[in-house]
Amino acid sequence: MSTIERIFQALLFEVIALSIVIPTSVMVGDFDAGKMTIVGIGLSLFAMLWNYIYNIIFDKLAGFNRIERGLATRIAHAIGFELGMVVITLPALAWYLDITWLAATILEAGFLVFILVYTLIFNWLYDRYQPYQKCFCKHELV
Repeated sequence: MSTIERIFQALLFEVIALSIVIPTSVMVGDFDAGKMTIVGIGLSLFAMLWNYIYNIIFDKLAGFNRIERGLATRIAHAIGFELGMVVITLPALAWYLDITWLAATILEAGFLVFILVYTLIFNWLYDRYQPYQKCFCKHELV
């Protein structure tokens, strides 16, 4: 996948996620739409930045050969990434939305469950219908 397509995929992922998360949070959690838009965009930007930083650090610790990483390493990677997100975003959510830590934890848990399911579905669909396959493959599309 080219750098341009990776950027396109990341932006498409975030735009679709925000178009689902923001209205749902407003309806279900009775949050202010403006505040949830700021929260959604803020979380999205932070997740992209954290992903970049975290992967640099993780590669230095676990080694750069990603092909040989086993299941335990991949699970540790995922858990570490999510824990890093929660440590930073949980206090920010509680403060900005002026909610209790418990309410922020429930909101954060909802985001995490959604992102887990959404990531699975988005990437599966994107891999199946990604633009470069239609442009560069002369034979059967996967």
